[in-house]
Amino acid sequence: MNPYDESPLSPARRAWLRKTAWTAGAAALGGASLMPGMLAFAQTPQAPLKPLKLSWNAGAICTAPVAVAVKQGFFERHGLQVELVNFSGSTDQLLEAIATGKSDAGVGMALRWIKPLEQGFDVKLTAGIHGGCMRLLATRASGIVDVAGLKGRTIGVSDMASPTKNFFAIVLKKIGVDPERDVNWRQYPANLLGEALKKGEVQAIADGDPTIWSIRESDHLYEVSNNLCGEYQTRSCCVLGVRGTLVRKDRATAQALTQALLEATEWTANHPADAAAIFSVYTPSADVGQLAAMLKSHTDRHHPVGDAFKKEISLYADDLKAVGVLNSGTDSSRLADRVFSNVLA
Repeated sequence: MNPYDESPLSPARRAWLRKTAWTAGAAALGGASLMPGMLAFAQTPQAPLKPLKLSWNAGAICTAPVAVAVKQGFFERHGLQVELVNFSGSTDQLLEAIATGKSDAGVGMALRWIKPLEQGFDVKLTAGIHGGCMRLLATRASGIVDVAGLKGRTIGVSDMASPTKNFFAIVLKKIGVDPERDVNWRQYPANLLGEALKKGEVQAIADGDPTIWSIRESDHLYEVSNNLCGEYQTRSCCVLGVRGTLVRKDRATAQALTQALLEATEWTANHPADAAAIFSVYTPSADVGQLAAMLKSHTDRHHPVGDAFKKEISLYADDLKAVGVLNSGTDSSRLADRVFSNVLA
């Protein structure tokens, strides 16, 4: 199965599409009026706009739909005046900014956020954004052709608590390789992972796009695995989190934000080259062609909501318990119920 093909629509996705009357033509803007069936809170450009702060990492291609939503007017069409707050550090810092009221919402990684959410951060996950931005690489001469080949090897990562480290630890665990005893992990700055591999200090490296993609291309490395394999082919890795107090006190705004970003994500899936050009404004040193290729490899058409998304959170919680990131006594379903909010219902 080609992970980049558009798969049959799930019932939840059909319901969302019916609810929004989404079509690619409407997404392209150009002065079109609201379509029949569009949510009632979508406003005309003349209506007052609700100010909102949205945190993101402007250097991460995963967040391209945020730039698209600004440039193509999706936020404004849903009555929002969005101020972007750039966090270049880890996404747990971004989550803390949302929880403490420095920001109203943000886009981050499920495998980074679920642990602090377990600990009580007041942020609600409202939708998945896409999957497919984490990769594990080795040299072609290493003999490592699959995840099982990592046993007894050293893997370079940019952060010992990174989503990528967590993900490949989970994959190792599922094939019977103990991610703590059977492999070694070594931390390097992300931009030096390729050098560590060249020097033989590690035998494989794992990180997220765009860094890992660029290293793969420049050093002609072999992609051993990614997060579009097996059951993860249809699971989102990037998610939208909204401040809990906003969800409780101003649900319409949380709904409008979620809707606008989902539409921008769909537009990104349909126009990857244009989305790459829009995003490149925030990363002027990046090659636009490579950014477009990255977006084409991501599953921007997979952006679950409702019960489908809540199920993905629960499955990730199960995975994180298996590798000791979450507490063994945590009930995954109850955790998903607590940290998820179905603002589109």
